[in-house]
Amino acid sequence: QLRIAIVTWIERTYHRRRRQARLGRLTPVEYEAIIEPAALAA
Repeated sequence: QLRIAIVTWIERTYHRRRRQARLGRLTPVEYEAIIEPAALAA
């Protein structure tokens, strides 16, 4: 159960805050904030 809790935390918290090189050094949350309005306008 501890292992599942750790994996869940990593996936839900850490990876969402960590800057990603493939996203232009933005966090996934920052990237989505930029992309979402552009996708809705298209």
